[in-house]
Amino acid sequence: MTRFVGIDPATKTGFVALDIEGNVLLETELKGKGPKVPGGISTKELVSLENQLFQLLETGDEIAIEQPAMGTQRGVTTGMIHGGLRSMIYRKNTIHNDVNPAWTKKYVGVTGWTGETGEKRRLKDKEKKKAVGDAVKEHFSYSHKSDNVVDAYIIARISLNLYRMREYMPLLDNEPYQIEVIESILNKA
Repeated sequence: MTRFVGIDPATKTGFVALDIEGNVLLETELKGKGPKVPGGISTKELVSLENQLFQLLETGDEIAIEQPAMGTQRGVTTGMIHGGLRSMIYRKNTIHNDVNPAWTKKYVGVTGWTGETGEKRRLKDKEKKKAVGDAVKEHFSYSHKSDNVVDAYIIARISLNLYRMREYMPLLDNEPYQIEVIESILNKA
């Protein structure tokens, strides 16, 4: 059975696997074990995180993985995590698509802004996470205590609908902004 996996890479990595109908098969947050490094990730933590992901992946999974956010404050750590996790995906010989972090938010209708025209302001960290969590509840009746797992759920929905569109199957998510995200990924926009 093909699973549709969403991965939100970070020191705490969200992982969600769905079936063809969008039912949750597995949802978890992965965290590497090992000595802590201030402002980064130790080699032992990174390898632990990679091993955990490798054990969860199955041959035949369709995977979507979020790309690093532009201007991330911890570029080296982010690069190590993203590179290591992509290496595990490659070793499992699975299909994967990259998802821009802005597309993750757009998929549930979150723009990252609040307020009326002329008085808009950008949502900050916790505000943005809450807006995404609320939108996921509204769109899919899904919630989880971890923001990373919530993002992974959105990314898994993207993976599932990418497959359904490629296979000419009806999409489970068909709001215009959701279709735009799917088409952007398929067209590598």
